[in-house]
Amino acid sequence: MDFSVVAVAREDDSPVEEPVRVAVTADRLGYREVWAGEGPTWDSFVLAAAIGGATERVAVTAGPVPVNVRDPYSIARGAASVAAVTGRPAGVALGTSSKRVVEGVHGRSRVRPAAVLEESAEAVRRHLHALPGAQVGAFRRRLPAPGGLLTVAAFGPRAIDTAAAHADRMLLDVVSPEQVRELRGALDRAAEKAGRTPPALAAWLPAALDPAPESLAQVLGSIAGYLTVTGYSDVFADAGFGEAVELAASGADRDTLVRALPPEAAATVGLVGDLDAVHARIEAYAEAGLDEIALVPATAGDPGGQRTLTALAPDRR
Repeated sequence: MDFSVVAVAREDDSPVEEPVRVAVTADRLGYREVWAGEGPTWDSFVLAAAIGGATERVAVTAGPVPVNVRDPYSIARGAASVAAVTGRPAGVALGTSSKRVVEGVHGRSRVRPAAVLEESAEAVRRHLHALPGAQVGAFRRRLPAPGGLLTVAAFGPRAIDTAAAHADRMLLDVVSPEQVRELRGALDRAAEKAGRTPPALAAWLPAALDPAPESLAQVLGSIAGYLTVTGYSDVFADAGFGEAVELAASGADRDTLVRALPPEAAATVGLVGDLDAVHARIEAYAEAGLDEIALVPATAGDPGGQRTLTALAPDRR
């Protein structure tokens, strides 16, 4: 099992400088890669470059970048720019994001998201591997290829097909081992159909070792938005959290949902608890077919995710 670290995943109330602190902690502890997620606060390429400037060794992946917001050339150019200014490989992740972000924040139409993801993945892959001197419209490419992986965030069948056909790695977000097993099978079948070796399978998982109450609340807040998502609501209902699922379906706000979710819910789709419980959960994800865990450390009550990242650092495993 490989491990990487997510400096910032989704929007919350943590300090805006917290992602760089998380990345510095990950770099110091010897993790090989840090993800710079994109959201209403951070531009992922700017954050990736800032992380590169604040760290010494760690590689960076920007995104998932919403494909309805940026064109393929801009995405590949962003990765190449990060690699050029950091002197390290830079990867990029693609995703469809949500209507709330694409239309509500960016004011762009989120039409045909699965088709746009497929078109973007094919074009971004081509741009990522272009060499200096390659023609781009009326101009010639001047920056070297960024050297990182192309990752596609996927959950539905069409996105999985896109990942299987074009990606080096497929990304899942806050999933249970049971979901991993199902999606691993879908990815392998899609790759066989596409005539490719299956991409590596990674998942962003909330992580909190011996969590403080603030850490638990942060993790629960990160999963509250999934309670109404098809494919997730059943997982939480089957785990005994049907009341929270019903509240979410009725339109309850995030704070209400966090109060309704018991602490045990945090471990349904993540690595939360004491060290033995976390290691057992890691084994469950590995057995289900996950190749890489991207740790999303809780930072409330644990600045920089230091306690969790230290316990799971490469020299401790």
